[in-house]
Amino acid sequence: MMLHRRNLLALGAALSAPALLPAGARAQGDYPNQPIRMVVPFSAGGPTDIPARLVADELSKMLPQRVIVENRTGAGTVVGADAVAKAPKDGHTLLYTTISQATIRAIYPNLPFDPVKDFQPVALTGTIPMLLMVNKQVPANNLQELIALFKKEPGQYDYASTGSGAALHLASELFLKQAGGLKVNHIPYRGSAAAMPDLLNGTVAMMLDVANSAMPFVQSGEVKGLAISSAQRLPQLPNIPTFQEAGVPGYEAYTWHMVLAPAGTPQPIIAKLNEAINKVMAMDSVRSKLSDLTMSTRSDTTPDSTKKWLTDEMAKWEPIIKEAGIKLD
Repeated sequence: MMLHRRNLLALGAALSAPALLPAGARAQGDYPNQPIRMVVPFSAGGPTDIPARLVADELSKMLPQRVIVENRTGAGTVVGADAVAKAPKDGHTLLYTTISQATIRAIYPNLPFDPVKDFQPVALTGTIPMLLMVNKQVPANNLQELIALFKKEPGQYDYASTGSGAALHLASELFLKQAGGLKVNHIPYRGSAAAMPDLLNGTVAMMLDVANSAMPFVQSGEVKGLAISSAQRLPQLPNIPTFQEAGVPGYEAYTWHMVLAPAGTPQPIIAKLNEAINKVMAMDSVRSKLSDLTMSTRSDTTPDSTKKWLTDEMAKWEPIIKEAGIKLD
């Protein structure tokens, strides 16, 4: 009788063992157990929001919970990134962001978070090249002629960007530096839509813009496209050489998209998210839609390779920011 009772007690203890697991361990096992919030620190309908929603929609079909995009704008991505940095470390709040994560520390001296230490990289989803354009009045039909023109008349020409400290501003400064320290005046605008009319009418001579925004103007002949910033030519513009082909060795620049979680999120959750995002980015339908936006998708990244990409980009752009004296409050 006593033996029987001991066996029953042992069986009861065994059956109740999962209840003794730490809450974090139980949460990892049934993750996700509530909708996942994917914070996009840019406006709805923009070039970052559209791919983010495509990724969120496909993840919602793949995971047992919905992935909901939340646009949290303000202070050049600081507001949205800060919300994620301070969110619970349970994988239910993610940040879908861009190259701004690599530049924000150098641009904003008083950040409420650390862009590396306060985040756990999950996956790099894709890269988008930039296209260098000049207006039709500029007497240069290729990149070497443009460089020669800028060298001959230093400080006599202006270039447009989508804002001080934005990726296109930094990519322009990198070009001017690597092409021999060219002196061209920077004119910041509030986005490419605001800058393009002044490029078309000749107010500014040059502009780098993300390829999907710039491509229609080059294809229509309204501006002259001189170089693409990727390592390979863009399939949609096969006659436009890369910067390296056009005579600027080593020049390569992208804006890119990345998914991050709060630092301290359990590794099994990060691994599950990484696997799911890579599967989404490998889907033919996703690759096709994003290719139309000139994004080269990535479906082979790991959390470690994503972190390396982020830190390498910081090492690349922070000196450019410092040399250009870019600081924002």
